[in-house]
Amino acid sequence: MTEPPPISPAPPTRVSQRLANPRWMGLLAAFVDARSITAAARAAGLSYKGAWDAIDAMNNLAGAALVETVVGGRGGGGARLTDRGREVLAAYQRVDAAARQFADAVAPPAPAAEPDAALLRRLELRASARNQLAGVVSAIRPGAINDEVQVALASGAALIATITRESTGLLGLAPGQPVVALVKSTAVLVAAGSAVPALSARNQFPGIVARRTPGTVNTEIVIGIGGGQSIAAMITSAAADALELAPGAPACAVFDASAVILLCV
Repeated sequence: MTEPPPISPAPPTRVSQRLANPRWMGLLAAFVDARSITAAARAAGLSYKGAWDAIDAMNNLAGAALVETVVGGRGGGGARLTDRGREVLAAYQRVDAAARQFADAVAPPAPAAEPDAALLRRLELRASARNQLAGVVSAIRPGAINDEVQVALASGAALIATITRESTGLLGLAPGQPVVALVKSTAVLVAAGSAVPALSARNQFPGIVARRTPGTVNTEIVIGIGGGQSIAAMITSAAADALELAPGAPACAVFDASAVILLCV
């Protein structure tokens, strides 16, 4: 596949700012030449952790890996754009170029015609919640006060959110509606091992520890759950040590349905 040209260093236009986060797209563009997270982060003007956070968010919102890590090679491994990542980057560059060309127009035609425009809009999402998981509403179970909304994720797993009936109506939720589920990392518990624990929490996602970022008091654990998606949990460093949560170890991310916020996209 032909490598896309780098993103223009000029500031993003009024239109392109509404389609994807320019800093995230700059990080994707950096991987055209860079072969590691460190190099790409430096080129994009991000910290190492900031780059990883952006990659996690983009992979989760895209429902597929846009950037993947590779083993072996010089330095013991690295990272690269996937084919899907190249497609998304190329889509952004087409929209960005058209937006610059028609910057003074009220409604430039390029975004509407771009097949990945919906994904680019999701990639513009900015929220403090560490976990941003794209999916599609698969079922709604109505209740007297709260509704239970089931969201099908790219991994094939089902995420459950409990929201008020009023919110269901205001959002116009129905099966087939694309949504983004937001979950703060502090709301996520972690269980060690591959077995799904017997708990009352509705959301339990088994996977593999992808990364561990230690701190003096708290440690961030990122668990890959398949489909290019992952869930980050902020737990105490003592708990991370006691559970032996090292990269490659099986683990399960657990959180209540009431901890989920749904956004329509």
